Amino acid sequence: MKYVSMGASGLKVSRVCLGAMMFGTGDDAPCGEAEARRIIDAFLDAGHNFIDTANGYTGGQSEEVVGKAIRSRRERVVVATKGLMPIGEGPNDRGLSRAYLHRALEASLRRLGTDYVDLYQCHGWDPTTPIDETMDTLAGFVRSGKVRYIGCSNFTGSQVVESCWAAERVGGVRFISSQPRYSLLARQIEQDVLPACERMGIGTMPYSPLGGGVLTGKYRKGEPLPPGSRYARYAGLGRAGLEGPDDRALHIAEEVGKVAAELGATPTAVAIAWVAGRRGVTSVIIGPRTYEQYRQNLEGFDLSLPDEAVKRLNEVSRPPR
Repeated sequence: MKYVSMGASGLKVSRVCLGAMMFGTGDDAPCGEAEARRIIDAFLDAGHNFIDTANGYTGGQSEEVVGKAIRSRRERVVVATKGLMPIGEGPNDRGLSRAYLHRALEASLRRLGTDYVDLYQCHGWDPTTPIDETMDTLAGFVRSGKVRYIGCSNFTGSQVVESCWAAERVGGVRFISSQPRYSLLARQIEQDVLPACERMGIGTMPYSPLGGGVLTGKYRKGEPLPPGSRYARYAGLGRAGLEGPDDRALHIAEEVGKVAAELGATPTAVAIAWVAGRRGVTSVIIGPRTYEQYRQNLEGFDLSLPDEAVKRLNEVSRPPR
């Protein structure tokens, strides 16, 4: 098992991070508690140690499922969660203010059944709260022992840098991680986020390496949406959201499928291997809905893409100017 340091810190995490967004206890959860427990147990038994959740995932149920699953081996697991999403209807029930973050963290700790979080992340930028207030509050969490390290998610490169400067101004603690969307379909972070994180000593843990399932090859031009798929389940996505200008997403997915066939691998493995091999990527978040998806995702971390294949994938996925 290979472990890597998260950014300029001593925290060691597995190259695979298990994303728990799908896990829940309710009937409407994409992945029920029994299946989620099966995935978590297999993940930890294999030697991986990094699990990511958030207070907004399945209404808090995700944290509850993760907390129950890791209770007997808490010290061996690096638990990451996030705050920003609404926890009520009031004006102070969302964001990154001191008032909100204190309540959100305490609620996450209760759901997780633990007295500390290894990595606490800002789930997004809050334009209504001074970043100095946020960074000072997070530093207080670290000093109290309730949080070991802090990170961010969905921040732009300039926001990452501004947060580092704010930490210095308030005598606080810097982020050690950034969690952006990254895949062959979404390479925008190469322009600013990845370079900023590299300069600031911040590790990167991308999510959605399969482009919302598009890169698995399940969607094909002119064919009906597969029943139960993401684009079939959620209103407002549909074929228009899938295909976009010039069918770019499906064109990239088709090339991924060709590379996979040539290598005797799956499109899922190829897409994940591409992300895992990118410069600046520390750990890659997978978000399986089933145990079979979990097994297929892991294959991407054992696949080494030939230079020629990487070149082809880079070319076909090059972001439009």
